[in-house]
Amino acid sequence: MQSGPPLDTLPLAPPLRWDVFCRVIDNWGDAGVSWRLCADLAARGHAVRLWIDQPEPLRWMAPQCPAGIQVKHWRADTVALPATDVVVETFGCGLEPALSAMARRPQPPIWINLEYLSAEGYVARSHGLPSPQAQGLTRHFYFPGFSTGTGGLLREAGLAQRQRDFDAQAWLHAHGLVRGTGVLASLFCYEPAALLAGLHGLAALPAGCHLLLSAGRSTAAVQALLAQTGAIAGLRVTALPLLNQHDFDHLLWACDLNFVRGEDSLVRALWAGKPLIWQAYPQSDQAHHAKLHALLDTLALPASQAQYHRVWNGMASGPLPVPDLPTWARAAQHARAKLAAQTDLCSQLIRFVQKIR
Repeated sequence: MQSGPPLDTLPLAPPLRWDVFCRVIDNWGDAGVSWRLCADLAARGHAVRLWIDQPEPLRWMAPQCPAGIQVKHWRADTVALPATDVVVETFGCGLEPALSAMARRPQPPIWINLEYLSAEGYVARSHGLPSPQAQGLTRHFYFPGFSTGTGGLLREAGLAQRQRDFDAQAWLHAHGLVRGTGVLASLFCYEPAALLAGLHGLAALPAGCHLLLSAGRSTAAVQALLAQTGAIAGLRVTALPLLNQHDFDHLLWACDLNFVRGEDSLVRALWAGKPLIWQAYPQSDQAHHAKLHALLDTLALPASQAQYHRVWNGMASGPLPVPDLPTWARAAQHARAKLAAQTDLCSQLIRFVQKIR
């Protein structure tokens, strides 16, 4: 994997004070994205405060807090905001109690709204647009994305080297896992209607499949199905404990096939360069269908992999295609190389703030 433009070729930016606000809404994804952004900023010498309404997941997600990051419990009565240069509102989480404090500053902080990730066309059109707000403040919309003209994807410095140095067998052994002769797959999902069909399909692969279940809803969903049907011949299932962010990366790197969901795990699976199946967050108005279609077009996945995505996400009927892992792996490596050639999100965000200032 190429790592994009090296950081030492980017214009030097003076360290800034950043306040990142996060509300944990669904299964830790908001916290995961927010923490990765904070860690990347801190690694570049910036001072970061992460205000999060549920800090508990960080105890296992990021047990070691690096220098440069302070974690603050964001409560409903938090209205005072210490002096800062940049305020990042993640996913429109709402900063109303702090707006007056921001406006009273002799120089109000730059206000960034970090939006959800999508490959849809509106992202490039909307990225970077200002939105005048009350009390003389301006909020700037920052859209992550998969193409030039968007805010890019989170990718920390040194990721490619860390991946090259990774010893999958040693990592599996350290976690009490033994690599068999069949396919090794990871499952991080909601509860797709096609889950049982997916389990049978994995079991039918040559030499079978060892499926590693992420803690939480993935494990609960599979265990509930197997309690009804009994064990499936050819399928070995192992429930994993909660993994910190580095070890979740290692899980994706160690497997031959990764089922992921939401935003943070999708990006990490793309950097893994392994075949992936993504489950979009289900929405009652079916808005996730357009999001999935756009992603499939952007990644230019093989027809069988695209169809698997449609059935897995409830957008098409019929059987799940048989995973064609060699073909899917070539597509994954091509997508990773294309995305890694773009400037990462944190570098672009710093430049964006510099430009506004």
